[in-house]
Amino acid sequence: MAYSNFTLDLVKTEFQIEIVEPTNLFSHIAPVAPSAHLTAELARNVPVALAIGTEKAKSEMIVGDVLLELREHFNRHISLFSGIDFSVDAEKGLTGVCDFLISLSPVPFVLEAPIIVLVEAGFNSKFQLASCAERDALLEGLGQCVAEMLAAQQFNAAKGNDIPCVYGATTTGADWRFLKLEERRLHIDMDVYRIAQCDKILGILSSMVKQKA
Repeated sequence: MAYSNFTLDLVKTEFQIEIVEPTNLFSHIAPVAPSAHLTAELARNVPVALAIGTEKAKSEMIVGDVLLELREHFNRHISLFSGIDFSVDAEKGLTGVCDFLISLSPVPFVLEAPIIVLVEAGFNSKFQLASCAERDALLEGLGQCVAEMLAAQQFNAAKGNDIPCVYGATTTGADWRFLKLEERRLHIDMDVYRIAQCDKILGILSSMVKQKA
């Protein structure tokens, strides 16, 4: 078992997760204006990444840029990790590689607690070029993302740096859906945000880092 093997139904059963009635969880969050640099990068990169249509292209050309902007927004006082092994509990299946991790620690060389946001940049090639199917891809990634969020909870607790909430996102690069985990209570936002709403995406991610979402 690994993160990628978890469906939402499986992770709910295995870890006794309570899925709270869906709401527009982050609709009240104020947007954060992207820098001129990010605006230019997305204008250049998004059409290319969407045309290529692979997870690697979207991660490198869209998701990575957004998360680096988030780090700059906090004056590099948070750390960002991409594609690292995050094996926390093999017995429970909480093992594997995470696409992106954000820690509240500013140390960039080693992953330290507390981990606050997990971003799963999943995309299945059979969904290429279909907007509604990309939204299905977001749903497919929920189980994996929640498993990673549970691992972050366990990692933080083991380091004596527990925090009330761990947040997550599943994204195809073009579309973003956000999650919040409080102990075993899972909130899944009903809204899906397009990359054209980059200011809203940055606002939501910023509120997660501030633990005010």
